[in-house]
Amino acid sequence: MDHLASPELAGIRERIRAFINDELAPLQASLQLGPEDPWPRDVLRKVWKRSAELGLYGIYLPKEWGGLGLTIVDQCALKLEIATSECALAPHVLGDLGGPPRVGNMLRHATPDQMERYFLPVIRAEKATCFAMTEPHSGSDANSISTTAVEDGDELVINGQKHYISGAPFADFAIVMCVTDATTTPATVTAVLVDLDLPGVKVVVAYVPMSGQHIDADITFENVRVPRANVLGGLGNGFRLGMDRINVNRLLHCPSMLGNARKAYQRSVQYAQQRRQFGGPIARFQAIQHMLADMATALWACESMIANTALLADRGTDIRMQASACKLFVSERCFEVADKAVQIHGNVGVTRGHPVEHVFRKLRMSRIYTGTSEIQRNTIARVILESGKAEA
Repeated sequence: MDHLASPELAGIRERIRAFINDELAPLQASLQLGPEDPWPRDVLRKVWKRSAELGLYGIYLPKEWGGLGLTIVDQCALKLEIATSECALAPHVLGDLGGPPRVGNMLRHATPDQMERYFLPVIRAEKATCFAMTEPHSGSDANSISTTAVEDGDELVINGQKHYISGAPFADFAIVMCVTDATTTPATVTAVLVDLDLPGVKVVVAYVPMSGQHIDADITFENVRVPRANVLGGLGNGFRLGMDRINVNRLLHCPSMLGNARKAYQRSVQYAQQRRQFGGPIARFQAIQHMLADMATALWACESMIANTALLADRGTDIRMQASACKLFVSERCFEVADKAVQIHGNVGVTRGHPVEHVFRKLRMSRIYTGTSEIQRNTIARVILESGKAEA
């Protein structure tokens, strides 16, 4: 992907590496906190502010909002860089879990008042946000949202529950998808900005996913009152706002998967050359060589697919099919790479807390979030049949 990236990206990467290696890795070591520990909010806020001071936090944003207006190709390259670092704080460098990447595509829909109260503070690393759509009974079926926002004078009264919301444990406000008219088919959905410290709001961290990361939570709303001025993008436009972000969002998850799988592969090559059995390194066995060859082939295919899809996105192409195909292929191939990495490492690979074992768990989840593999296949088939074209 490097040969497609902008020339200035090399300097940005060096700044990111320096920040991770010189500041974040020592901070992580001093606090003795790893990827499966809950991170104190005050520590995360310091990381966000420091990243903003270094000019890194909002670089994904358009230039008019202080960013660099990076291409999708450049964003993919940076996310790949972040994912290979193995630093638990690395995802916070560019604000992937609550910062500018969460709001970038929504800025054009914000009113001046919403910019001042919500979005500019996110850009300045003063606030964090999350996107709350998923519910306990509407994971893959976005049209079955049941959280409601009922008009009452100049306010909306919100009731409902959101489930498995990434970034919710350290967010200050949520962009909440609510039903504002249940009489239509499908129901009319509206995006509403909701401060998470309002009366009636509860952020509940009641579970830990198999990755061990404390980055997801449920949000419950009980008669929560917000001003009508908090409607984002107009009444009834919530579903469109959500879908606008989902295709590129699916694509941008892929380099993170690839980075994790690539690290597991690199560790496997090193381990195979060092681990000795029956008088020599296990790398001399054809069975090990074939696994490494399959891993390298899969990683190259994944990177090529991501790069090509990113190029299409930068050209303004409708990437519904390609983004879903990319998410499907990359998530499944990267998990296979992690599975082979565990096999090569043997008993070390199945030891809880080993980097390869942790990557295995993280990549198994990748086939679920941002739309399951089955949902991606549905989308791909729908686009194929709508277009009437057989070629990919």
